[in-house]
Amino acid sequence: MEARGLLHNHVVAAVLLLFACLASVGAKAEDLDSLFAQLKEADAPQAARLEREIWNEWSKSGSPAMDLLLQRGRDAMEAGDTRAAIEHLTALTDHAPDFAEGWNARATAYFQAGQLGPSVNDIAKTLTLNPRHFGALSGLGMIFEQLGQPEKALEAYRAALAIHPHLQGVIEAVDRLEAETAGTDL
Repeated sequence: MEARGLLHNHVVAAVLLLFACLASVGAKAEDLDSLFAQLKEADAPQAARLEREIWNEWSKSGSPAMDLLLQRGRDAMEAGDTRAAIEHLTALTDHAPDFAEGWNARATAYFQAGQLGPSVNDIAKTLTLNPRHFGALSGLGMIFEQLGQPEKALEAYRAALAIHPHLQGVIEAVDRLEAETAGTDL
């Protein structure tokens, strides 16, 4: 009888933990929805603050170990060690395949390493998991530019601006590409 009570307590604790996690996920989605709504209406200084908040939310995997892998990958990229970055971020995507920011960070590492094909694949995975990822869309635009496909680059950049209208580098890229492609069929 005592074992049954102990099992019951563990089951109840697990169910309560599950509900707490689900509530956290729902709250996170509501927080992001609010941030994105504010971003559309913000001025430039407000947009910069909101963008930082969005990136902070995107960078939370829910696991300290996965967050550490993300940080190690980012630190390696910052140090110029793309090989190490890709290794850390591959471990992250292997262990947390539903964590969009892991895929986005590895896409960035691949881009920095000049591996455009794997970068595009990881951007596609990022956007599947997080369709509002303006960073991934911006990166896709940069890749299309490098590949000499300005029309596709414009499409990706415009999609990023539809989500985050204050991306100054993207705004400048759109202006530049629109001038370059003027008179061509899009």
